[in-house]
Amino acid sequence: MSNLSFSFAPDVRPLAARLRPKNLQEYVGQQHLLGPGTPLRRAIEAGQLNSLIFWGPPGTGKTSLAELIAGSTAAAIEKISAVTAGIKEIREAIERASNRLQQGQRTLLFVDEVHRFNKSQQDAFLPHIEDGTIIFIGATTENPSFALNNALLSRARVCVLRKISTDDLQQLLQRALADATLNQQFPIVLAPHAAGLLLQLADGDARKMLNLLELAAQSSVDGQIDTGLLKQLVERQLPGFDNQGELYYDLISAFHKSVRGSQPDAALYWYCRILEGGGDPLYVARRLLAIASEDIGNADPRALSLALAAFDTFQRVGPAEGERAIAQAAVYCALAPKSNALYSAFNQMRAFVREQPAFEVPIQLRNAATGLLKELGYGEGYRYAHDEPGAYAAGMIYLPAEMQHLQFYQPTDRGLERQLAEKLRYLRGLDADAASDLGNKPDVD
Repeated sequence: MSNLSFSFAPDVRPLAARLRPKNLQEYVGQQHLLGPGTPLRRAIEAGQLNSLIFWGPPGTGKTSLAELIAGSTAAAIEKISAVTAGIKEIREAIERASNRLQQGQRTLLFVDEVHRFNKSQQDAFLPHIEDGTIIFIGATTENPSFALNNALLSRARVCVLRKISTDDLQQLLQRALADATLNQQFPIVLAPHAAGLLLQLADGDARKMLNLLELAAQSSVDGQIDTGLLKQLVERQLPGFDNQGELYYDLISAFHKSVRGSQPDAALYWYCRILEGGGDPLYVARRLLAIASEDIGNADPRALSLALAAFDTFQRVGPAEGERAIAQAAVYCALAPKSNALYSAFNQMRAFVREQPAFEVPIQLRNAATGLLKELGYGEGYRYAHDEPGAYAAGMIYLPAEMQHLQFYQPTDRGLERQLAEKLRYLRGLDADAASDLGNKPDVD
């Protein structure tokens, strides 16, 4: 009697799963990591690998690459998703790996979304990586520098996976169109511009492209897929965004740098990317408040008032008008004269205060609150500025003696700070004249 068995169950896996590469030749993309002669390619071909962290956007082949590595090393593969697993599942996977090792087989432990594990869960892998029980491969869409423990990072090489290029997506699309399961009823025909739209909608995500193609095939009439059908399936394309993730901070950084660089269109673009991705407009408003003091400062003090007014407007009238008010402030700040003189002076003074001794308050500036303090000379020599010409007590000393030669705030020649710089030079000139006059006075015995 034959021991052969046959499965007549249909292959219900999604198209993306059916098209997973079976070898490196079928793997699409990431040539900077897997091109001929690259270290990772040589290691895979030699079957000699250390632990790895795959960091990249969704749909860039992290899982597929881990499976190919397991196959190249003749290792068993254990898969854990940090979304659903905990310490119990980690221990069970490690125990199975230990049993295999006793029988002479290595285990590749693939942990998807590894950044979702907390510190103690990540630490659970460390001794087993150290003793060789597992070859560890973690996949993450978050920056490992922030999302993973340093101890884990020190035991694994980080490989950065990039978005799949249009050319590589095109190659994968042709392979998908030839898939027998996809075409089991009738050939799939993409209208002239539909392929281009499909690649655009994928935005470097191979899984997204394949899922959309499969959905379009199932929704089509006689296998005809045109741009109208694709637009119906994806009525609104959400720009890439991951709240509180790596891309989130990249977008905020791009917005800040665009405003600092005096580029209003770029500032509006990044702001709208954040809005359309579901970001918080008030986070942008708070960043504008920082920009107004850090990058504009006294070159245009109105920027701080306008940024604050935009924040207040959003809270008072809601998103429709409030988002536009923030856009107004962003454009104003982008075109405002720039100066970081205040920002630099403040930071330098804070550092100076931390590093230097606590110099005494000059006697003339001290508060003579009691008769005893007056007898001790507190406040003696202080000149009330409003009683002086121009409301300025020329030559009056306000800093400790140890600091009188230092100048921290250096206004630029941009915007209002040009006038402030002229005012500061004028006042310093009065001080110099007062000091000169004092030096020329004869001593009186």
